[in-house]
Amino acid sequence: MDPEIAALAGTAGTTLVTLMATEAWQGVRDGVVGLWRRARPDRADTVAAELEATREDLLAARDAADEETEEELSRDWQGRIRRLLAARPDVADDLRALLDEVSPDTPPAAPVITQRATASGSGRVYQAGRDQHIHER
Repeated sequence: MDPEIAALAGTAGTTLVTLMATEAWQGVRDGVVGLWRRARPDRADTVAAELEATREDLLAARDAADEETEEELSRDWQGRIRRLLAARPDVADDLRALLDEVSPDTPPAAPVITQRATASGSGRVYQAGRDQHIHER
């Protein structure tokens, strides 16, 4: 399998399970079911029920501070998504768009900064995009 697709499935499975316990859950659920409805319409209703069952398991695991079960649920959905992408690689862009839309870790767009410097002779140039600490001896 394409490593990029495998990485996408890993990210999607983890993100999906993480968002099951948030206010964003209903939108994420609808997006995932919609993805399956486009790719495998015969499985969409089953996937919807499996998502709800997974959410119940996740909430119970969190109440019990059971991190192992949460990791297992993430791996399970990573596998399901990986198999979907293996069968229908054309839905990868739809999945990426869904993740971009719902991911809580998406940083705000940063301005593009371009730096140019020229030094000649024994001149020095120090440039940084953020903090810079220089200790000369």
